[in-house]
Amino acid sequence: MKKKLSGEKVFHIFDIIVMCIFMALIIIPIFTVLMTSFVSEAEIARRGTFILIPEEFDFSAYQMLFAGGKNIIRAYGNTLFRTIIGTFLNLLITISLAYGLSRKEVKGRMFLTGFVFFTMLFSGGMIPSFILVKGMGLIDSRWSMVLPCLVNTWNLLIMRNFFYGIPKSLEEAAVIDGANDMQILGRIVLPLSKASIATIGLFYAVGHWNAWFDSMLYINQTALLPMQNILRNIITAASSVGDLGAEAYNSLDVVPPSQSIRAATIVVTTLPILAVYPFIQKYFVKGVMVGSVKG
Repeated sequence: MKKKLSGEKVFHIFDIIVMCIFMALIIIPIFTVLMTSFVSEAEIARRGTFILIPEEFDFSAYQMLFAGGKNIIRAYGNTLFRTIIGTFLNLLITISLAYGLSRKEVKGRMFLTGFVFFTMLFSGGMIPSFILVKGMGLIDSRWSMVLPCLVNTWNLLIMRNFFYGIPKSLEEAAVIDGANDMQILGRIVLPLSKASIATIGLFYAVGHWNAWFDSMLYINQTALLPMQNILRNIITAASSVGDLGAEAYNSLDVVPPSQSIRAATIVVTTLPILAVYPFIQKYFVKGVMVGSVKG
């Protein structure tokens, strides 16, 4: 006799099919962008922009992106400085504030929490922010991309709620052993908060890596611009050849189409940060869900 499929097996089969469909919907656009970056102008004119496999791989788009040589490397250095130093300072300030707001014995804790939450609803705006940065003497400085955004209120509240979920009995036992607040934070709270720290740190790092608008406002020297702004200028130059575009085009025998340059720009800007995700992904669900449910 043929065995009938149980409801559980049918559900698993349906679940696998749905997940494969979702995976294809995610992978196909990424793969298409990657392949488009290797397509020549003639092939795009003949086949259109939706190309899964190029007839012949053309690297002119990447040659144009890296034609600047030192400019691209310097821009990557600025981006790495912003991402690494900015993320470190973000975590340092966020952990310090979140730990203080999670301590019930701190006087005025609820008022301070409400004051922090108020900043999520209202902000000074672009012009007051520019006046503040200029008044601090940070114009044309790498620190103008780091110091004005030291704390994200949402991330701060998530981490504070995560700290709420740590059993107080562990802290009480440490106090009995003679530990002070700094020792409790360093030896008990932080080791138990690796999931939250890794997740929030990745949020900060991705935000710094993708940011470009603030550097456009505060940075006037090309040598201090991060990678996102340089690539934005290249994309603009690809549509209408300007000074940067002419310099890049002169180094190529064939002018790449703007679609290939846009695709190559997406690959260059997203590939490094995507390489970090496999190392952080296991902390995602625990880090975000626990921090958002507790408290």
